[in-house]
Formats: sequence, structure tokens, C-alpha cells
Amino acid sequence: MRLRSTQSRTSALGDPNRRDILRLLGEGDKAVRDIAAALPISRPAVSRHLRRLKEAGLVAEQAQGTSRIYHLRDEGLHAVQLYLEQVWGDAARRFRLFAENTGPAE
Repeated sequence: MRLRSTQSRTSALGDPNRRDILRLLGEGDKAVRDIAAALPISRPAVSRHLRRLKEAGLVAEQAQGTSRIYHLRDEGLHAVQLYLEQVWGDAARRFRLFAENTGPAE
């Protein structure tokens, strides 16, 4: 398995339809047809978004008869979580330093 970058993962999250797909998969494993039924986009569009999420390491698929069942990949989501905690943690520290070093407005 090739190493996926944080940039690839966060880029995959840039599309609202892909974020909706991740929310749906957060409820449990789903077939492509079930994901498509819950979204206002075509089934081929859902398949393209799933392929992008899979390439980013955020979802994986499993054959079940003639269906492809998708599920979230903990490793990919954990990497995104660590990245966001780092970014927002740094921002929160900078904000606190600014707030502590700024006097009240007159």
C-alpha cells in the first residue's frame, strides 16, 4: 500500500459531497446504491467520489456478492484528525498569547 499524504486526505475532504459520503459511512458500512439514494447526485458521481476517498485512504471497499460495500478507514481518518488538531492547536495557542498580551480597549 502506498503512503498517502495529509494533503491528499485533506484535499479529498474539500468537496461537500465527499464530506456527506463520509458522514453517511460514519453511520455504518454502506453499498454504493444506498449512498447514492441518500444524496442528490447520480450513482456514477457517487462512485467517482468514493474512488477519490479510497485513493486518499479515507474509505475502503469490500466485495459482497455483486455489491461493493464501503466503510471508513480508521488510519486515514486518524491522520486527518491529527493534522486538524495540530493546525487548530497552533491557532488556539497563538490566539491565547495574543489575548493575554493585549490590553483592554479604551
